Amino acid sequence: MAASTGAASAAASDPTGPASAGLGLDGSTVQYSMILDHLIGDKRPIKDLSPGVMGGLPVPAKSDEQKMIERGMESCAFKSVLACVGGFVLGGAFGVFTAGIDTNVGFDPKDPMRTPTAREVLKDMGQRGMSYAKNFAIVGAMFSCTECIIESHRGKSDWKNAVYSGCVTGGAIGFRAGLKAGVLGCGGFAAFSAAIEYYLR
Repeated sequence: MAASTGAASAAASDPTGPASAGLGLDGSTVQYSMILDHLIGDKRPIKDLSPGVMGGLPVPAKSDEQKMIERGMESCAFKSVLACVGGFVLGGAFGVFTAGIDTNVGFDPKDPMRTPTAREVLKDMGQRGMSYAKNFAIVGAMFSCTECIIESHRGKSDWKNAVYSGCVTGGAIGFRAGLKAGVLGCGGFAAFSAAIEYYLR
């Protein structure tokens, strides 16, 4: 009887009982979860590691001239000029190719029985290639310029920019032949641009 009474009093006076042990376990669990949050959780700091730190080649800081060149290459004027030159080259090649497979190149309508000379054939091919080159250059410059302006205004880079640009370009080219041709040109260029964007993306 005396032994049980002594054990009860000792348990009551001992501050490190089962309750305190459980509290200590909960405290360690809370601390462990906080450590996990800082290591792999939402509180984990994001470090911007350079290639030099990761063992790669260090990237030098860009100079003012390099930044100015990058801004120039990203401008609408540069993109339009680039598209114009690309359209001119592509159109010229396409015109020469179509003239090469055309059997009527160099023939004189007034004298269809006469065989054209090589100079006349080359002259006709050059004229057709130049005509195609000019048309492709104008279309490429207009499309690239309007797409860049629309993208800058919207602040988004998606398929809608190409569709809007195609509509504006086709409408501007078609309106020279009338309102109906402008509407058809707008719809046709927009549909073609949407198909190209869908295929590329």
